[in-house]
Amino acid sequence: MANTPQTSVPQPIDDLDAWLAAFTRTTVLVELGALAVCVAVAWGLVALMRRALGAYDGKSILFGKRAVDGVLFPLLLLCLSSIVFAVLNNFVRVAVFKVAIPVLVALLVIRVGVKVLQVAFHEARWARSLEHTISWVAWVAMVLWVSGLLPVVLNELDQITWKVGSASLSMRNIIEGLLTAGAVLILTLWISAAIETRLLRAATGSELSLRKAVSNATRALLMFVGLIVALSAVGIDLTALSVLGGAVGVGIGFGLQKLAANYISGFVILAERSMRIGDSVKVDNFEGVITAINARYTVVRSQGGRESIVPNEMLITSRVENLSLADSHLYQTTVVSVAYDSDVEQVSALLMQAAMAQERVLRDPGPTIYLSAFGADGLEFTVGYWLRDIHNGQMGLRSDINRAVLAALRANHIEIPYPQRVIHQR
Repeated sequence: MANTPQTSVPQPIDDLDAWLAAFTRTTVLVELGALAVCVAVAWGLVALMRRALGAYDGKSILFGKRAVDGVLFPLLLLCLSSIVFAVLNNFVRVAVFKVAIPVLVALLVIRVGVKVLQVAFHEARWARSLEHTISWVAWVAMVLWVSGLLPVVLNELDQITWKVGSASLSMRNIIEGLLTAGAVLILTLWISAAIETRLLRAATGSELSLRKAVSNATRALLMFVGLIVALSAVGIDLTALSVLGGAVGVGIGFGLQKLAANYISGFVILAERSMRIGDSVKVDNFEGVITAINARYTVVRSQGGRESIVPNEMLITSRVENLSLADSHLYQTTVVSVAYDSDVEQVSALLMQAAMAQERVLRDPGPTIYLSAFGADGLEFTVGYWLRDIHNGQMGLRSDINRAVLAALRANHIEIPYPQRVIHQR
């Protein structure tokens, strides 16, 4: 005989004996079968969606590395279980689903918090401790819910009150406010992570720096809005923060002006794209490739593996040579001295052959040979050439050309003069 219809939301178990007795009925097998069907359907839907969307990178919040370790699986399973619970509750005394649904709610909360923190702060050490805190809070709340102690605990927390100014706060209000604030911040981090993934998905070359700047600005804005909403949810009067904001402004104006200048310079660099990730630059007698542009500093890595941390303000206020800003081609020269009795045309031809023999030397524009000076010891020739693969180094190509020039001159018996000095003796 059908029982009286009840609400679809599982209520706390008040009568422990009656609840335990419900597990001895044969209807428990029906509930277990229905729960197994829900698990299979949820797993199948997640697998189909992962295959259709190609979400196999493991960085997605909804889809993890497997079909069951993302947020989408417990969410679909919770929805299906709630529907089945509402249907079965009209015909039998439900016992299994009254435990399964709180467990799924706790699992969903843990998955959302952990996955969002892993994507937003994948390199932060403190994120691991916060993940454990979320798990403990969710499982404790689930146990209190299933055992029917949650209303009792909430009533006890309501009794712990104190006055803050003209307002009266209770422990329950503070805990609920903190949970609401945490949920708001998790939501803002989720949105910012989704925007960052979309912006950086196909960003290469010159677009990478600009998209990274937009991503950082979007995350900062969303975090600020989320913080304001979270403070309002806790019950903090935001008008009281105006005094703190004024003090922070004075501190930035006096003590933190250098730090603020570096942050502002970082956004200017990313917005103007005068320097981009991958550019070859020379700043403060240090030459290398830009590997990262952060909010406060820029990392320049030399060919020898050394890394220079350059404050962004220096890149704005000082002279910086960007070897690949408008054109990735670089012009280099090397100087060769030969004896005065050498054949100029023959030397020019040999120098041209030595430069053209190198694959990295561009043919258009091609190398140039100049009789650049009449030196104290001999004729000075300047070999000029262009290269475009600056990331492969510059000194190696110059060395190869010099070695080819030396071999060609020796093979043709052209003298490279030693330094000569005239001494007058009285």
